[in-house]
Amino acid sequence: MGAATAGASAAVSSALRARLRDVRYALPELVEKVSPGLDVTAAVAHFASLGGRGIRTSAGYFHASGETVGEVAAIWGDLAAGLAAAGIDTRIAVKANAIGFDRAAVAGLVASGIPLTFDAMAPVHADAILSLGREFAAGVALPARWQRSAADAVALRDTPCRIRLVKGEWADPVADVPDVAAAYLSLVERLAGRTAPVGIATHDPALAEAALTMLVASSTPCELEQLRGLPRRRTTAIAKRLGVPVRLYLPFGPGWWPYAVNQALARPHLPLWAMRDALGL
Repeated sequence: MGAATAGASAAVSSALRARLRDVRYALPELVEKVSPGLDVTAAVAHFASLGGRGIRTSAGYFHASGETVGEVAAIWGDLAAGLAAAGIDTRIAVKANAIGFDRAAVAGLVASGIPLTFDAMAPVHADAILSLGREFAAGVALPARWQRSAADAVALRDTPCRIRLVKGEWADPVADVPDVAAAYLSLVERLAGRTAPVGIATHDPALAEAALTMLVASSTPCELEQLRGLPRRRTTAIAKRLGVPVRLYLPFGPGWWPYAVNQALARPHLPLWAMRDALGL
């Protein structure tokens, strides 16, 4: 192959990669336009249906890219009111930054009587989220990959805040802990024996079993939390064997499917993992 031919081939290859990259990043936005997701009325009906079958749930609204904080807060208010009227065992999982950390909006959600948990967001939002959690005795999520979470767990241990333990989506701004699974179990150990509940949010069977076993042995109220769309056959079986209830986190709204598509594109092993779990492999 001559130099000119090789150069032309490299140029075509580079252009193709650039085009595929553009398509990859445009796809989530396209999905948002064509798949608006459930509205509040349909979402409440769906959660009520699951509650009628004895399924515990958490409702997570994923807003559209163009929604204002006021619009998102209004949707959360309508959702909380609808879920309260349905009288089912559900929680709402709120992204505090999406409602502008508005204390009045949070107070309204708490007044609905539906238990509230704040999702973990980027590290820059952590202090504001934990402050809201403590102020309103609401649930909070602690990412095991953050170095600060060890101190946060100690500070929150004897509060009424429900704590959900996650591995974490956002990196620690300084440096992630060297072993996330070990850090996760270290957080469990710090929280074992508390009177407020601990949610174990993981799809890793070995990690789920170790964490739940520790909490059950210390008589700590706990649940296994599972995200819709990720494998949960083995983890659910572990929870059932240990006598631990399972809560299903169900995202909905116009931003959910774009987020899910983006995650699948960024982590292509996820669909295969889900298929293997469903087939029992």
